[in-house]
Amino acid sequence: MVQETLEPLLRVTIHGTGHGCTGQPGVPLSTIIVAAWSGSLWMTTAPGTCGEVGGCVFPARIRDHGGVSETQDKPAAENPSEAAAANPTDAQAATDAPFKPVIAAKAAKRANASVIGMVIALLVCVLAFLPIVLMNPAPKGEGFRPDVDVSAIARNATGVAGFTPVTPDTGDTFKPNYARWESGTGSGVPTWEIGFLTPKEKFIGLTQTSQANPTWVLQQTENLPVTGTRSAGGQEWELRDSGKEKRSMVLEYRGTTIVLSGTANLDEFATLAAAVVKSAEQAPPASVPATATSSAQP
Repeated sequence: MVQETLEPLLRVTIHGTGHGCTGQPGVPLSTIIVAAWSGSLWMTTAPGTCGEVGGCVFPARIRDHGGVSETQDKPAAENPSEAAAANPTDAQAATDAPFKPVIAAKAAKRANASVIGMVIALLVCVLAFLPIVLMNPAPKGEGFRPDVDVSAIARNATGVAGFTPVTPDTGDTFKPNYARWESGTGSGVPTWEIGFLTPKEKFIGLTQTSQANPTWVLQQTENLPVTGTRSAGGQEWELRDSGKEKRSMVLEYRGTTIVLSGTANLDEFATLAAAVVKSAEQAPPASVPATATSSAQP
């Protein structure tokens, strides 16, 4: 008899008589029960009309061909979240994988065409402006040097100034870039003015007047404090220095007040001041316009 611990695998109902296993004819079989144990296949019959028939043993011939996957019997996840929960390794790998956008061939062609068009337009603009740039000569390194005739302008101003304006001669070292007579409409003090460009590309402005006052001097020196004196041209000039770039030298000489102000160093100031003193010493006295007077006849 089949042991009770075996679980039936298959039940087959047979109609007819005969038992191919035992060879006993005439034994009716109603049901065949197939069970497996320890690599063998057992077959027995359920109780019939003639009692229970002994079991037959068949060698096990059922084999696993290795093509069966354990995942075939697993139900598919109904949504992506369940799939990710079922296989976290694959979900993490899919998350970490970089996104690679796919551009269609036509879109890539249009993008390349736009870039090429921009490059061509840029080249056309450069070629259009290149002749204009080449036709304009580059400025010289020395810059613009205006031709200012200081002596001629000073002669014209002598008649209205009431004194002879100084015209310092420094050769080619100091370049005058302007010379003018200011009537003093705003300040009330008429002045003679010259601007000089120094050899070191700094600026010194000269101002001369015969009607100076303390307020006017402070305005011309930008309220710089008096820091001492500086000898130039045999005269002692009052030195006003900011301690940075701006400085002034003031001299009262032969009825006029001369102020030098600018950003040059003291050596350049002294050179120009010496030329100013020399010009003032050589200048003839100014002719004061005669004032018409009337005399009464008795």
